[in-house]
Amino acid sequence: MSITPPRDEASVAVRQRLYVDAKHAAVWGLGVNFLLVISKLAGGIVTGSAALIADAVNSIGDVASSMAVRGALSMAQVEEDDDHPYGHTKAESIAGLSVSLLVAFSAGLLALETIKRFGGELAVPSLAAGIVAGVCAIIKEGVYRYTMAVAKRLDSSSLTAVAWDHRSDAIGSGLVAVSLAAAPYVGDWGRFIDPVAALFVCAALIYTGGRIFISTAAELMDQQADDGTVRQVREIAESVGGVEAVEKLRVRKSGLEYFIEIHVQVEGMMTVDAGHQIAHHVKDKLLVSLPRVRDVHVHIEPFDSSHDSTVESHTDGKD
Repeated sequence: MSITPPRDEASVAVRQRLYVDAKHAAVWGLGVNFLLVISKLAGGIVTGSAALIADAVNSIGDVASSMAVRGALSMAQVEEDDDHPYGHTKAESIAGLSVSLLVAFSAGLLALETIKRFGGELAVPSLAAGIVAGVCAIIKEGVYRYTMAVAKRLDSSSLTAVAWDHRSDAIGSGLVAVSLAAAPYVGDWGRFIDPVAALFVCAALIYTGGRIFISTAAELMDQQADDGTVRQVREIAESVGGVEAVEKLRVRKSGLEYFIEIHVQVEGMMTVDAGHQIAHHVKDKLLVSLPRVRDVHVHIEPFDSSHDSTVESHTDGKD
């Protein structure tokens, strides 16, 4: 039984604000990354630092990632149509997955190019390269903190991916800065510090990309939502008058929003109309109480006092 009550204006405004905040974070990242690309690339070319150029190429990937996330967030807001009856919310998750692959792939290519440099002449870059990398590291850490704060508040997989990309850049740039600053003082070993630092940056990026890929892939495979969200949905449904128990509960995250499938038990001798009204109230209360819920599918079952609803809520059994 699927019923669609009207949402109140407040819950609609909350949903819209989610996307506005996420887009602002993506746009900030895009602007900062664009400036860093210019700074790192110019600094790397002038000083001859492979690590700084590697960092610049990574920032180019960040620009592309921020653009992809910004576009995906706009697509996710598009309402359902005949071809997409569940809407387009997964576009945000797909963007997160794409960012993770781009991060890991670009880092792999950079690592291969850096390894090739060991067969040629290696030189110690000037101190200016370290200064540029240090400034970039500070800026990137600030952008990471801002983006991650927004990502946690919105529970956004794509913004989380972008935020960790910022953090890996900050760590990488910081490593490059320290390494290049120390290079002139370690004798002949100094010429190896620059390419080795570049390899460490690439390794960190590959690890980060893999971790983001795993978490985002789970979301795309409709993994059950976190226990806290599931428990909250159950408590709200059980608070509705006429609901004897929650028999089955599935909550899947799709982008910034959630879809709920819930089976509630009511008195077995109740009329169809009365059961319909209870289902209506369950869905209405969930949509109003949890503005991030996109849709709720409510199914009515006759109450069975011997049924263990807690166990059933985590199973995938069919009716």
